[in-house]
Amino acid sequence: MDTFWGPDFAYLEREDPEIAHVLRDELARQRGGLQLIASENFTSPAVLAALGSTLNDKYAEGYPGARYYGGCGEVDRAELLAIDRARDLFGAEHANVQPHSGASANLAAFAALAEPGDVVLAMELPHGGHLTHGSRVNFSGKWFHPIGYRVSPHTEEIDYDEVRDLALAHRPKLIICGATTYPRLIDFARFREIADEVGAYLMVDAAHFIGLVAGRAIPSPVPHADVVTCTTHKVLRGPRGGMILSRAGLAQRVDKAVFPFCQGGPMMHAIAAKAVALREASGPSFQAYAQQVVDNARALSVALATEGMRPVAGGTDTHLVLADLRDLGVTGRDAETRCDLARITLNKNAIPFDPQPPAVASGIRVGSPSVTTQGMREDEMRLVGRLIGAAVRSDPDTSAGATRLADVADEVAALTERFPAYARQEVMA
Repeated sequence: MDTFWGPDFAYLEREDPEIAHVLRDELARQRGGLQLIASENFTSPAVLAALGSTLNDKYAEGYPGARYYGGCGEVDRAELLAIDRARDLFGAEHANVQPHSGASANLAAFAALAEPGDVVLAMELPHGGHLTHGSRVNFSGKWFHPIGYRVSPHTEEIDYDEVRDLALAHRPKLIICGATTYPRLIDFARFREIADEVGAYLMVDAAHFIGLVAGRAIPSPVPHADVVTCTTHKVLRGPRGGMILSRAGLAQRVDKAVFPFCQGGPMMHAIAAKAVALREASGPSFQAYAQQVVDNARALSVALATEGMRPVAGGTDTHLVLADLRDLGVTGRDAETRCDLARITLNKNAIPFDPQPPAVASGIRVGSPSVTTQGMREDEMRLVGRLIGAAVRSDPDTSAGATRLADVADEVAALTERFPAYARQEVMA
């Protein structure tokens, strides 16, 4: 373990053994269980090295060549590399790599494209949208006038005719597509047509699937959108952070919306780590990885269906599966708890038209990015589906259920022993 962390970790152990213990325990947790949160992944040691670098020390408000502090020559180089790599990888006219998170990127996009009180059309949160797409508890719902579209009750996919009808009825200033729990492909060209028909800007929140775009596993929203917001973690396998891609004509508005409107000094160590991840994502090995992420998610969807967990929308085209547990008589909350006891990390999640409140939920969301990074393929996904099914059906309050959960945890340990996280100095692809 010390070999992975290197001498810096030994120093941390001497200086702050309590925090060092936390780091050791978290590494052990990641290595010893199945990480199936759809928005998580394992970054490479190179990304972690950039994150833990002396670039953390540099204040650099502003942009390359126009900073408000001196001594920014080296961090300018890092940011320019990140910008160039983002533009090249995604074919974007402009890229801003400073947002601290996906939510920060979305706030900046709103600021660049709309004014408080403007109508915004986006997917409703219970149907797969995001807090920053118009939730009443978020800035997007408090400062703007959200109109929500839903998935069809018959197909559980986006009803584009309904989206068009809502757009014509409400004439939004901004239309948002992209979601956190939508497993199917989004027709970006259709959204572009609708936006053009009503004179709206089109924003694509690609936080969840931008890594699949980078790996050419799914179509890109960049040619169709005015602005694309995204995170640099998840499938993209970089540091936790955000990014905005946009048309050249919106570049100045986007940049001013990030700084000085939303943020002060950028996190230069994170920007350098974004540059590393973008370089890693530009090669053929990442394309193979991205396609395997999709293949694994599809195999996992079939496996979960075999275990009595119905895939919402009939399956997946991406990195995640949303499964309906009602046929098993188990809530999402109970399933998450039971899986956690079996060393399987996933999250409860609402399904479309869910009769349960969000804190209970009728479904679970399962993602394939992390296990794919570990080298697992379709055969392992079939095993993972079986293990999830066994865990979900095991009541820990009964002796038989507790014993079964312990047995599943042992099987998980054996699987992760074969496919360990951070087993060597390079990321599996």
